[in-house]
Amino acid sequence: MKLTKSNEKGLLKYFIVLHVELFVLSLSGVCSKLAAGYDFLSFKFIFWYALVILNLGVYAIVWQQIIKHLPLTTAYANKAVGIAWGIVWGVFIFHEQIKWNMILGAVIVIIGVVLVVRADE
Repeated sequence: MKLTKSNEKGLLKYFIVLHVELFVLSLSGVCSKLAAGYDFLSFKFIFWYALVILNLGVYAIVWQQIIKHLPLTTAYANKAVGIAWGIVWGVFIFHEQIKWNMILGAVIVIIGVVLVVRADE
């Protein structure tokens, strides 16, 4: 399939939406971990898990729209960048230490995503 400038611009728009959505999806893991720090069914526990459910609901709706416009292999391959977001959240929110093998794993995943997306073109 030959891509025209307008097609490329449209695909770029959905690719950006995909990554914003993956960023937002990664926050559900943060909310989950925050909820785990509170007593079961306490107000804060319910609050954080309600955010998880809301986040996943929005994600499901937006994901359906994204896969209408992007190749499925591209969309699914890009979901792997959640690993990188997990590292970022671990460091900045939960003050976890980054180890070399975490960085290496994230780099390998991102290289894999780039290879899959390029093969789709």
